[in-house]
Amino acid sequence: MAGCQPIVRLAGLVLGVWMVALSGGAAGAPNDVIRVDDYIERYPEQQALMADFVSRVEGRAVPLTSPPRREIRIAVIYPALQTSDYWERSLSAMRARLDALRLPYQLKVYLSRPTVDVGLQTRQLTTALQWRPDYLVFTLDTVPHLRMIERVLALGSPRLILQNITTPLVDWEGDPPFLYVGFDHVEGTRLIAEWMFERVDYRGEYMMLHFSSGYVSRMRGGTFSRLAAGHPELQEVDSYYTDGDPERAYRATLRTLERHPELKMIFAGSTDMALAALRALREKQRTDVLINGWGGGEAELEALRAGDLDVTAMRINDDNGVAMAEAMRMVMLGQASRVPAIFAGEIVRVSRDTPPQAIAELERRAFRLSGREEGE
Repeated sequence: MAGCQPIVRLAGLVLGVWMVALSGGAAGAPNDVIRVDDYIERYPEQQALMADFVSRVEGRAVPLTSPPRREIRIAVIYPALQTSDYWERSLSAMRARLDALRLPYQLKVYLSRPTVDVGLQTRQLTTALQWRPDYLVFTLDTVPHLRMIERVLALGSPRLILQNITTPLVDWEGDPPFLYVGFDHVEGTRLIAEWMFERVDYRGEYMMLHFSSGYVSRMRGGTFSRLAAGHPELQEVDSYYTDGDPERAYRATLRTLERHPELKMIFAGSTDMALAALRALREKQRTDVLINGWGGGEAELEALRAGDLDVTAMRINDDNGVAMAEAMRMVMLGQASRVPAIFAGEIVRVSRDTPPQAIAELERRAFRLSGREEGE
């Protein structure tokens, strides 16, 4: 394969940069990724491709008029064994859209826990590749994921869809994945931070609850810390990486509440971390401490309606499942060159101030295919 050698030569450099980015470095996004706006500036033709693709995703399915010669094979490796319903809803939406497009497919799904099941994910990848799929849907968070992805890129097949990342890696520009798809972690965190900072009048102590030491935590937690640093009277007093363990997040919150009774807010980097922190806050009767969610799935919306959660960044979730199905349809029609490099779905701030009818409308949009009544 023509692109194999550059990938091999760059592997050590990429891993070295990521080790630095994930273990520390400046707050915010790692310096080896490209934000969407910067990517469009480098590749201006992408803007029209993205706009056309968004209209396909938001529109109704246009079924194939003649059946393909064979079923496409899709392997999905998801860290879906967590409280957040993002991954399951994405899968449901992709399947519903593929069915509506009348695109015949075979699907193999491999599930795992995030962070702690990297060894299992490696075995799942080997099994999936032995099946020789046309598409592999995977994610990128930790350094081991990087190694696995480079293995697929070096093979040149299957077409790789990287989900939950919308910032291309600089070192893969010459031989990129087929599609980056998801929602902008930085933009979502900015929406949360603006609301929380205003509520505490830009002063006071806060703690950080990260899911794990990886890409998502750097993009979410790093962004929050960077934005907070712009306000001298905001002070970070504790920061924890929990490896996605709710009990660890719960105990960390209790510890911080004891040591810092003046705590004003907690930034939680995931649904699991938010719900664990909420348990500690209720136990200590500290409902005055602001706490956010991230993603706006069903569990978070229930907590928000109950008055427990203060704010979240809500993904219009099913659009990224639809985007994957539409990209596969375009390939089937010989339009692969019209698939953009990135699909970054819409994300909306929802808070305790958002009217119930507005939340209901957002739910209808976000879960249009993964709700109780699936279909177009």
